[in-house]
Amino acid sequence: MMNTNSNNEKLVLVTGGSGFIAMHCIIQLLNQGYQVRATLRSLDRELEVRAMLREGGVEAGERLDFIQADLSADDYWSEAVRGCTYVLHVASPTPKLDFKHEDEMITPAREGVLRVLRAARDTGVQRVVLTSAIGAVVYGHPKQTAPYDETDWTDTTHAPAYQKSKTLAEKAAWEFIAQEGQGMELASINPVAVMGPVLGADYSHSIYLIKNLLTGKMAGCPKINAGFVDVRDVAALHLRAMVDPAARGERFIATGGESIWLVEVAKILKENLGAAAEKVKARQLPNTLLRIAALKDPMVKSMVPLLGIPMNTTSAKAIHLLGWSPRSIPEAILATAESLIRLNLL
Repeated sequence: MMNTNSNNEKLVLVTGGSGFIAMHCIIQLLNQGYQVRATLRSLDRELEVRAMLREGGVEAGERLDFIQADLSADDYWSEAVRGCTYVLHVASPTPKLDFKHEDEMITPAREGVLRVLRAARDTGVQRVVLTSAIGAVVYGHPKQTAPYDETDWTDTTHAPAYQKSKTLAEKAAWEFIAQEGQGMELASINPVAVMGPVLGADYSHSIYLIKNLLTGKMAGCPKINAGFVDVRDVAALHLRAMVDPAARGERFIATGGESIWLVEVAKILKENLGAAAEKVKARQLPNTLLRIAALKDPMVKSMVPLLGIPMNTTSAKAIHLLGWSPRSIPEAILATAESLIRLNLL
């Protein structure tokens, strides 16, 4: 990475500063000597965010400042990006489960990305790193055994609304750069389910899998296959993609290894955590049970199309092109569990 002395003149904007990935990005940026500005939808959360950063080992002080900005409105974005060399656009609208039409998710996702890119271009930002998702890669394809890579795009005609919104937002970003970017650079990061140490009560929805297993809320594991990656490695990949010339114009999948079935996640917890994992039920649930539950529960309904489908991906590109080296999937899962236990978040 770049030496820290040259970084302290550089200002980086991180959008959605209270988010799980965003906070780990902020920690690593500060540790590498950058000045950081973070957007929050409400400045009421500044003290809470600073406390979570302390939990992550960083006393941010004056090297971090906050600005109120919301992806759904134009206000304050030009102020947010002013003076920034780089932007990590991590914020994304929260998934809605009770939407009446999928455009309720798609429009804010696409508009939000374009708002940030426009403001960044107009103030001379050098490069934007967009946090996309594996949802923009793996959905709607015929069943395949070869791992998905960055050349794959979700087929939006066969994708759930959230994944469709992620895909269309990322495509809109690449289109903007090609047509109106005026030389501004873009890289995107497409993480699988993000695990790793939580810093407080605000964490990504993937973490609920571990929480629900540890608290015994899950009666067993649906036959779902997923990739997992540690949030610290996702943040490290954002920083590499921010400065490495090789990352310009590229997408990068972030996974800690080959995908695994949820029942294997349960076994990792059981085999490593002793008494703390006594409520974990490491058994496979029959698909029919899930299909019945899906009739009443929109969250379960969103899982049904994934039953029995391999979702393997590869991070070979990030490893070879950017020298990225992620933790293993068991490490990421156990770091999640240990932080939830330590912070009394179960």
